[in-house]
Amino acid sequence: MKLTHWLAGMACTVAFAGAVQADPLKNAVADEHRTEAYAERDQYRHPAETLAFFQVQPDMTVVEIWPGGGWYTEILSPLLKAEGTLYAAHFPKETEVGYFKRSRENFEKWLKEEKDIYGGIKLTEFAPGSDSEIAPEGSADAVLTFRNVHNWMRGEKEQAAFETFYKALKPGGVLGVVEHRAKPGTSREDMMKSGYMTQAYVIELAKNAGFELEEASEINANPKDTADHPKGVWTLPPSLALGEEDREKYKAIGESDRMTLRFRKPKS
Repeated sequence: MKLTHWLAGMACTVAFAGAVQADPLKNAVADEHRTEAYAERDQYRHPAETLAFFQVQPDMTVVEIWPGGGWYTEILSPLLKAEGTLYAAHFPKETEVGYFKRSRENFEKWLKEEKDIYGGIKLTEFAPGSDSEIAPEGSADAVLTFRNVHNWMRGEKEQAAFETFYKALKPGGVLGVVEHRAKPGTSREDMMKSGYMTQAYVIELAKNAGFELEEASEINANPKDTADHPKGVWTLPPSLALGEEDREKYKAIGESDRMTLRFRKPKS
């Protein structure tokens, strides 16, 4: 082999290896420890594209709000493990809400059982309107919330939630929001009932807390979703709240139409 050919081949190999190493986000999405059932939902949730849009980097301090069963945690943890920090701000430990209690306990059990993989996660709690600390004030590069904002409306705590996020972020930090999207003009009552929120209202909440809307994305849009189902957003996968009734119809729609918004805390 001629030296020039060998050098060209080596350059391609190095370039390829560099490309693999330079894409830690896709590596995290492809992590071998991800739950198979979770990974099957990537087609609806687009985690690599979503986290890239939120500008999440491996050396950041990130707060995940209400991680539930750890769907995004399984991606964020390997992404941030070596250079960054991940706070999982889960449901309050002393909650009286049965679902919250079970979810928190299961999450803690999972962290303990998988401590070799997820042992670096810092578990905190989030109760909107309380003095719970999701991360030290001004310490986070990004706060991320996925399909949660509608839950805070029932107690009229949605504005307090955004104020907590603002407090935790560094100046210049990012707030990433994914939420079920209602049709413009949907009433507050219908938003609470359906689980869908208008994009304008979510933007208003963030701006009231001091954030600036930097960009909106259609990464998680679903034009098949009419957002007017009998059991609200829970009619669709993964909940399928109607059981066998029109099951195939709702499975064909897929998961909800979602807004994806990136806000910025001003630097000064």
